[in-house]
Amino acid sequence: MTSLDYFVVDVFTETPQAGNPLAVVLNTCGLATEQMQAIAREFNLSETTFIERRPVAAERTEGVRVRVFTTVEELPFAGHPTLGTASILKMIAPEALAGDTVTLALKVGPVPVRFEPSATGSAAIAGEMTQREPEFGAEFAPGEVAPLLGLALDDLEPALPPQVVSTGAPFAIVVLRNVEALARLKVNQDAATAWLRERGARWFYVLAPELVQDQGPARQWRARMQFYGGEDPATGSAAGCAISYLVARGAVPSGERVHVRQGVEIGRPSDLYLSAKKVSVGVMDVRVAGSTVLVAKGQLFLP
Repeated sequence: MTSLDYFVVDVFTETPQAGNPLAVVLNTCGLATEQMQAIAREFNLSETTFIERRPVAAERTEGVRVRVFTTVEELPFAGHPTLGTASILKMIAPEALAGDTVTLALKVGPVPVRFEPSATGSAAIAGEMTQREPEFGAEFAPGEVAPLLGLALDDLEPALPPQVVSTGAPFAIVVLRNVEALARLKVNQDAATAWLRERGARWFYVLAPELVQDQGPARQWRARMQFYGGEDPATGSAAGCAISYLVARGAVPSGERVHVRQGVEIGRPSDLYLSAKKVSVGVMDVRVAGSTVLVAKGQLFLP
């Protein structure tokens, strides 16, 4: 038998059994795509990553090669797998770091993750990824979107129309008026999947302001992302799209970090910290931060 080392981490949390779980598999050079997909199905988590090590010189200049799989397909980019995999590399492969940063070579291109000391002194690893500059796609009529979300038209925020945004994976960003409406979210997966694919998006990422100051934009938000018939505890790729959208439309000040909570409704609370900058040519410097905590490690045995 062939054995492969693996780690399981919870991402976007400092607390084990919270956040979004991720399996990270090592020693995977030579594995066929079909084998990786089968292993991802075996773990049955939202994503599993596979690290393909190369000489240190190549990794320092091009990044550490990583592939990302859901239980049904390979993804060019995903947020919590990027943060979680980089955190494992920081733990076990210090030679992969350039200063305080690990760069992953993903299908979508290089994505750097910078690490910082934990503000609370916990064992969790705090990191911040810088995503690709956003691409803004089609806008949608709220009246078309609301039924796909199982919501009423009045639940959607009229000043912020739904729009496709991508920082490596395209999501339809939808802003609701309040958290009460977010609690009633029930995406019609069959209808929504076909509708979104025709319009250049993969899934809906739905947000609502959670705490609103007496004056000015919301500084804390809640989010949900339902897909594959289930729900994601934390979606870092969509969060990068969301902060790009909110900054572009003035709903969040340029350069200000906001807190997004996700996974509350499914008992996996996650904390994501987002920022982006608005410049004359658009939005740039898209950052998604959070913590990762180790929960398990072991070996896989393959025939």
